[in-house]
Amino acid sequence: MSVSTDHASAPEQRHIRSFCIIAHIDHGKSTLADRLMEQTGLLGERDRTAQYLDRMELERERGITIKAQTVRMTYEHEGETYQLNLIDTPGHVDFGYEVSRSLAACEGALLVVDAAQGVEAQTLANVYMALDAELEIIPVINKIDLPSADVDRVKAQIEDTVGLDASGAILCSAKTGQGIAELLEAIVMLVPPPRADPDATLRALLIDSWWDAYRGVISTVRVVGGSMRAGTSVRFLATDKTFDVLEVGVFAPTATALPDLSAGEVGYVICNVKEVADTKVGDTMAQSDASDVEPLPGFKHVQPMVFAGVFPTDNADYADLRDALGKLSLNDASVTWEPETSEALGFGFRLGFLGLLHMEIIQERLEREYGLDLITTAPSVKYRVHIDAETVIIVDNPAKLPESGDFDFIEEPMIVARIQTPEEYLGPIMKLCQERRGTQKDLAYLTGTRVLVTYELPLAEVVFGFFDRLKSVSRGYASMDYEGAAYQRADLVRLDLLVNGEKVDALSLITHRDNSYYRGRDLCTKMKEEIPRQQFEVAIQAAIGTRVIARTTVKALRKNVTAKCYGGDISRKRKLLEKQKKGKQRLKAVGNVEIPQGAFHAILKLD
Repeated sequence: MSVSTDHASAPEQRHIRSFCIIAHIDHGKSTLADRLMEQTGLLGERDRTAQYLDRMELERERGITIKAQTVRMTYEHEGETYQLNLIDTPGHVDFGYEVSRSLAACEGALLVVDAAQGVEAQTLANVYMALDAELEIIPVINKIDLPSADVDRVKAQIEDTVGLDASGAILCSAKTGQGIAELLEAIVMLVPPPRADPDATLRALLIDSWWDAYRGVISTVRVVGGSMRAGTSVRFLATDKTFDVLEVGVFAPTATALPDLSAGEVGYVICNVKEVADTKVGDTMAQSDASDVEPLPGFKHVQPMVFAGVFPTDNADYADLRDALGKLSLNDASVTWEPETSEALGFGFRLGFLGLLHMEIIQERLEREYGLDLITTAPSVKYRVHIDAETVIIVDNPAKLPESGDFDFIEEPMIVARIQTPEEYLGPIMKLCQERRGTQKDLAYLTGTRVLVTYELPLAEVVFGFFDRLKSVSRGYASMDYEGAAYQRADLVRLDLLVNGEKVDALSLITHRDNSYYRGRDLCTKMKEEIPRQQFEVAIQAAIGTRVIARTTVKALRKNVTAKCYGGDISRKRKLLEKQKKGKQRLKAVGNVEIPQGAFHAILKLD
């Protein structure tokens, strides 16, 4: 049967294929998406840009995918036209939540593996997510044009490590376009059509949302039952609010309005939503007059692992920061935020992130997209503080940790880290993990030269420079994936930083007692480099409770007040020096030390 290629005609269920691309970082997902769009005629010569779907300025600068993007393609196969819904996903562990949301909108997944690098840590993590979602997985071996490509070795790795049959793996090169036609054939033949009922009551899963200054909230949806068109009155089940649909459409590759979206299709919907809180990612949209609609399963609620305070440099920008966070959290549901007050920095917010890269990206997006000037405090994790046998409090801000005599013990969050590395770097990596209070759980050889080592590590130790050290000791060849584990009891203390005797609450941190002296000493040394010299001497101290464990001093700027004294009695010079000394003491009593933004980031560089 032949089906019209016109976007306006809704295809039959059996002609729809929804799939995503999953892989480790830099294995060629976005470039492969470019070749698929070119092969299906969606991108012409004039539109062609590298990594077309990485639309965010930050994505292009860093060369990574941060946000999952959708695009619809049409493909002719044996005289019939198929609708291919592609979702390009991020590869970094910090954006795993984006991947999980994409998988909910698909029936199939292309597992892309680098022909030279082979199976890496995040490859495994993404495969397990796809298997949990019961997707059809098609192995794709990319970069076969590289001189170092070893297809047979990678096939064996996929079978041994991942447990998938790689005998029919598609061999391709996203750079040259080799094998793309075979890949499109495999998608049509192997990915099942959606299990959706066009005659059922309208139900649609909200996959993603973002704020548009002119049109309000725009949402990406997967229609599971029924159909949706302009004028349809829809109800969001989580918030129980009703809106009229203004426009539906798809990205092909730019936003293209359609008469309707029917069951099994993926597209965007604009409902005249003006309040950010009215749309929640993972919510179900239904017909407003339908009763007893069963909500769709949605997504697993994500738990932030790293927390940091974000404050505007000018307190007058507090309201702008609050609005920006509301709009940004609509686009990235994995960010959590709540108001916070600091004695040193004023009013701000405590943000929860999935990891350090996630934190860095969110800060940059707030500054670029919303024009804010921010100070971000050092990251922390969530501790369980046992006050007594019955009372347990959760502390995500070191400044709120009670004094050491006021609680029984503290538990810290642990992670299970899987590190893949060439054999020659195994020794330095194991040494690094042991320095960070890690416990080895497993060690397995994936091939004759590649090792997978599993460690249980405190999350707080991974937050402070662990990734940089890992890349350094392995010369960039090691890859790491991690997941949360249970809490574990530890001997932890709060390390405070005093500047001129005043505690800077935003620079407090929680550390293990055995490391506290070294961390305090290094922090004082770093602060001495960051805090500019004043007209008076500035004392920088690290303290645990009332006990000072380290100190450095930023020397005062000096003016030679005796320069005009030529000869004469020494008492005249002494009088001038005493006068200067008293003036500096008076300045020290009333003077404020302005702490620059770099000082808050210096904690990250402590080794």
